[in-house]
Amino acid sequence: MAVLYRKAISSLDKILPVRFHPFWNHAAGPKTIFFWAPTFKWALVIAGLADLERPAEKLSLTQSGALAATGIIWSRYSMVIIPKNWNLFSVNVFVAITGLYQLYRIYDYRKGGKLEAK
Repeated sequence: MAVLYRKAISSLDKILPVRFHPFWNHAAGPKTIFFWAPTFKWALVIAGLADLERPAEKLSLTQSGALAATGIIWSRYSMVIIPKNWNLFSVNVFVAITGLYQLYRIYDYRKGGKLEAK
């Protein structure tokens, strides 16, 4: 599998336009896991956005809390590591925002459901 990956990357290296080389060869670029892991993490954001349609009584407090906490923690971490990984930062900011919004919806529902009545 690694041999196939290296051959594919080598082939792409030859045909890639010069203007894309800084992005392609960046320490957090598409040749590394530091690019692909945050890229696939956007699925969590999409799932969080899909949960906006879910009634507040069916939301999980622990899941929303975990998403908000990890989003906040990893957003900070992505700005401390070298090189700065803006893809990791942006996905985690959105994970935190969706988690925090779901926590607000749960809180509002348990408090009296004023948000759901609107």
